[in-house]
Amino acid sequence: MNRYANTAAYRFVKLDDREALRPRIQELAQSRGLLGTVLLASEGINLFLAGLEADLRGFFDALAEDPRFAGMDVKWSHSDSLPFKRLRVRLKKEIVTVGQPDFDLNDTPAPYLPAAELKRWYDEGRKFVIIDTRNRWEIEKGSFDNALDPGVDSFGQFPAALEQYAELKDTPIVTFCTGGIRCEKAAPIMKKAGFNQVWQLEGGILRYFEEVGGAHWHGDCVVFDDRGALKPDLSPAD
Repeated sequence: MNRYANTAAYRFVKLDDREALRPRIQELAQSRGLLGTVLLASEGINLFLAGLEADLRGFFDALAEDPRFAGMDVKWSHSDSLPFKRLRVRLKKEIVTVGQPDFDLNDTPAPYLPAAELKRWYDEGRKFVIIDTRNRWEIEKGSFDNALDPGVDSFGQFPAALEQYAELKDTPIVTFCTGGIRCEKAAPIMKKAGFNQVWQLEGGILRYFEEVGGAHWHGDCVVFDDRGALKPDLSPAD
């Protein structure tokens, strides 16, 4: 068993008090010796934290005392060393930058597709298109089989990149990203643009690796810490 646990979690929820939340979350993490990054915006929270597993579970338990953060979906992996050098709790305009800070996910919601269901679609040869919503350099490290690459260098370019897929508006489409957060915007943006059958991979690539492994995946998955990338068994890539 590796010594350190690494977590990724997010939630889209209205945070008008994010400035007051910042020192509280800083204290909750710092007092437990956690390192990583927490982003706070009016639209929600995004966390990448590492430390001893008991300390991380204590942090999320304490955070959940605020009902807005109760039951948060946390992705877990382990490593022999801490992949962060410091703790940062930052305020941002958006936790997923797409240049639309007033975007309402509830206007055009897209359903989740569980990891096991995506594998079943692949196994059965079901006709669907899968779109990688990550940046080009991430996709070069690894992706799902036959995934389409929109060719973006930042997520803010994604809405404009959809023009190349106009002929797919009536085709079943699955969107995916590292931990699911980019697809929380990508899938609704696609639905708003007139794509009629859009799903988002629940929990992203990290949850797929947790539950399914590397089936129908090639390469590694980029993560934004000192590990650089993960193999499908969630161990650091070489």
